[in-house]
Amino acid sequence: MFFHVCRLRSDQRGAVNVIMGVLLVPLIGALGIGFEVSNWSMRTRGMQNAADAAALAAATNNGSNYDVEAKAVAARYGFLDGAGNISVTVSNSAACPGGGNTCYSATISGYVPLYLSQVVGYRGDATLNGGPAKQIGAASVAKRPSAPTDFCLLALGSQGIRSNGAPKASMACNAMSNTGSTCNGGNLGAPIGAAHNTNNGCGVTQYSNVPAVSDSYAALASKIPPDPCSSYPQEPTKKKDPALPASNRWSGSQSLGGTFVVCGDLQLTGNVSIDAPAGAVLVIENGQLDTNGYAFTTTKGTGLTVVFSGDNSGSYTHGPTGGGTLDIAAPASGTWSGVAIYQDPKLTSGVDISAAGNSPAWDITGLVYLPNSSVTLSGAVNKAGFGKSCFAMVVKDITVNGTGMILPNGECIPAGLSMPSTTIPGRATLVL
Repeated sequence: MFFHVCRLRSDQRGAVNVIMGVLLVPLIGALGIGFEVSNWSMRTRGMQNAADAAALAAATNNGSNYDVEAKAVAARYGFLDGAGNISVTVSNSAACPGGGNTCYSATISGYVPLYLSQVVGYRGDATLNGGPAKQIGAASVAKRPSAPTDFCLLALGSQGIRSNGAPKASMACNAMSNTGSTCNGGNLGAPIGAAHNTNNGCGVTQYSNVPAVSDSYAALASKIPPDPCSSYPQEPTKKKDPALPASNRWSGSQSLGGTFVVCGDLQLTGNVSIDAPAGAVLVIENGQLDTNGYAFTTTKGTGLTVVFSGDNSGSYTHGPTGGGTLDIAAPASGTWSGVAIYQDPKLTSGVDISAAGNSPAWDITGLVYLPNSSVTLSGAVNKAGFGKSCFAMVVKDITVNGTGMILPNGECIPAGLSMPSTTIPGRATLVL
């Protein structure tokens, strides 16, 4: 008996089981923590991907339903707001890293239950369905694109931009309508075509629902000098009509100093070269500039703005007419910087142009401002002989026919013209 007791006392074969039993608790706890942390990490990473996508969607949408769009995107990632303890919060007034509160944020939060980590006493930081849980979440901030897009063609009126069967039209610059655009048989060749409402086929890259472009040039009307005219001679249309006075018929070299006013029609009787200081203004009151088959040209170093003003009696034409060529370079500085032709925005009658770029041909550097004019562009617009490669046109409505063409721009900054521009909604970028 004593022998068996001694042998039992010296027997250590069960010690390993005891040690393993003692170590099993922390081992299970460690495995549990590893499992829980891995689960939290995977879940958080999924939330972060969803938050990034939701913030980008909100910033890209930029409308009154930005939050609806963002939450719909989060739901496609498996995070439905209000379901399964998931919360999705979206804001359009988040702080931007560079200052201001114009960024868009998306925050996704939720809870995950605890399992094996409880073995080591971890109880989490929340309660879910009566049991311990841990709150996890992710947030993202995005901003809208901020670089504005310049346009060489801006239509302000209800008909916007129209083209029918003009497969060879080539704008070579961007076109924008503050209403809608419709192009059939060709996209105008414009790199970007944009419309405040719907754009149907205008532009290589097409945008709809673009913010309208403000008409910053209308304010220049206040710089037009008062009308000094007592009469407005017009070109004769009948044999009995009186001829234009000599002061209204130009040929050869014309020197203009500062502001020069012509009362009534101005008709060329030969090629005209304008020699004037940069910043000269030619105002035509209640009359047209009839090139009459000749060239109207600004010389090297000259910057000229041709202004059409007057009243809306209906008997006057306020714009360029006739065959020949308009070769005008706008001033690169001063009050009329970058403006080549300017129709007074108060004019609503006698302002339409039916053969722009063709009759006469347009070789123009600068802005052609025709805010109440319905224009048909039928020819090519090139730069002035002594001007930069810069052209922009603001009209009421425009129809582009046949081979209507605006040659490439690229030198409007040195030409002194601030182009019509707006920010096109595009792909937003993450900032936080």
